[in-house]
Amino acid sequence: MELIAPRVFCVGTHHKTGTLWMRAVFRRLAAALGIESHVTYPARGDGLVPEIDRVFLFSWSSRFPEALLDRPDARVLHVIRDPRDVLLSGCRYHHHAPEAGEAFLHAPREDLGGLTYQQHLNALEDPEEKLLFEMREKHAQTLQEMLDWDYDRPNTIEARYEDLIADESCDGFREHLRDLGLTEPEVAKGVEIFWAKSLFGGLAEEAARGERIRAHVASGRVAQWREALPRRVAEAYAAEYGAGLVKLGYEPHPTAWLEELRDAA
Repeated sequence: MELIAPRVFCVGTHHKTGTLWMRAVFRRLAAALGIESHVTYPARGDGLVPEIDRVFLFSWSSRFPEALLDRPDARVLHVIRDPRDVLLSGCRYHHHAPEAGEAFLHAPREDLGGLTYQQHLNALEDPEEKLLFEMREKHAQTLQEMLDWDYDRPNTIEARYEDLIADESCDGFREHLRDLGLTEPEVAKGVEIFWAKSLFGGLAEEAARGERIRAHVASGRVAQWREALPRRVAEAYAAEYGAGLVKLGYEPHPTAWLEELRDAA
């Protein structure tokens, strides 16, 4: 692909990989810069791209239309997170997540005896069974999305939640914005917004976080799995998804990480 000056800025995340955070940052940035912004879906093609002006396009499952990703004037920021932390975060959130934006949690399912995903999750008494259910349901879908992504596209900036949440200087995010193709004044504005919308910055105090953020975010810490993932669940995870951790670069071996668990039971 021969790249040309970018004017289509795509931002892609996955469920529980910093979606609410990136959405807040880039929607605010687009508004501040007077640039259109839209959520896009695979079936919509690249019809949301204006004739001349620049545009921000978002996909919170990173399922962009191929025609959009193939554009030589498109740049893509793609964010992933350690899947084991995604599992823990997702399971916590799905106990109480509202229907808005999470309709899959509230649809009755025949295979669950007429219960919804959320009702079934809350009905399980064993915390380990809850995690195993989550692991083989929404989590499996999210992990597959991350695995299916093409990490070799020349117009893509790959980012990890773990690096973003540790980027208190905002230097890494600054480089991401430059790589997207924003001007230096626009980059400076983006960094200002990034800091203001970060748990280490403007949202460091819990009182500064809105109700939606408090519902989504427990702590934001990385590698929570070392302390919070029960050994039984971790062993099942390693057996079923350990190869995915290796492919994504989070582990050098599918099962060796089990030795790092704090739960030795």
